Amino acid sequence: MLLVLIMAGALWGIGSLMGAPRQARLYMIGLLFVAVLGLHLVLPDGHPLRMATGESAALWLIFGGFVGLVLLYRAVLGRVRAKATLRETAEAPLVRADRFSEAELERYARHIVLREIGGPGQKALQHGRVLVIGAGGLGAPALQYLAAAGVGTIGVIDDDLVENANLQRQVIHRDRDIGQPKVFSAEAAMKAQNPYVSVKPYHRRLEADVAAELFADYDVILDGTDNFATRYLANRVAASLGKPLVSGALSQWEGQLSVFDPSSGTPCYQCIFPEAPAAGLAPSCAEAGVLGPLPGVVGAMMAVEAIKVLTGAGQALRGEMLIYDALWGETRKIALKRRDGCSVCDG
Repeated sequence: MLLVLIMAGALWGIGSLMGAPRQARLYMIGLLFVAVLGLHLVLPDGHPLRMATGESAALWLIFGGFVGLVLLYRAVLGRVRAKATLRETAEAPLVRADRFSEAELERYARHIVLREIGGPGQKALQHGRVLVIGAGGLGAPALQYLAAAGVGTIGVIDDDLVENANLQRQVIHRDRDIGQPKVFSAEAAMKAQNPYVSVKPYHRRLEADVAAELFADYDVILDGTDNFATRYLANRVAASLGKPLVSGALSQWEGQLSVFDPSSGTPCYQCIFPEAPAAGLAPSCAEAGVLGPLPGVVGAMMAVEAIKVLTGAGQALRGEMLIYDALWGETRKIALKRRDGCSVCDG
């Protein structure tokens, strides 16, 4: 049995040195357990491999059952804690001063002298509430610029941990943050950037049972996720509550963003993308790769759109999609129209 534990430790250590995600390392150890258990079930009693790996399959079954119970307990406890944190954070009162301090006036001076924002616009940002879904490639720059701009309350929901492979583009996180929940790493960076903002971290996955309650507490939703199930959920809930949804996406050298706000008569995300693409047609960044600075460009644009929505400055990308091609240095906009029979807009 000691030999197998040493092999498991070696797999974990090698995976860590190679920068493999924590989940991938756990999968490798799980495969090792299955392989050892299979040997014990197939090989006869007294076989050298059985003797070297614990002699009895019963021992491994008991060990596996114990580990499974521990993991199940941790998962259930994590969900209970996440729900409790979600409720406590949503109910926490936030007291704001009626006037900016001298330090805040100096900090936001470049906003205040902008005719389109000015003092009233900066006050709107101070009282604004923005929820960012995902603290990864798109969420990282969006969170940084929303905090720097003085958006008063910024929520961030994500269930992932910081990994070495994230640091090529998710610049809100640091090397020392590897292994930490992304929401807490992002919270620390935002508070270090601007102590005048309130950050609400939700270390959990966005799911249907909490989405409506969570979204109701915010003025604008930013979707920086990389999976279609969450995108459709965020779109459906935001539309039902009349919340503008700033949505961005990336692929290798190209990014796109739009503001989906059917309450203003413009299309929702599902109007444009009625169904998720078939498996393999829209590979993830991990599969297809992505230019490191690209999420910074698109994520910063998403923060711009949120600021425009909160302050009423200019014209937000409602009914339009902006596409940025970093490889050729080109941008273009396309008009978007509502789709008849959309289950979200007409439902």
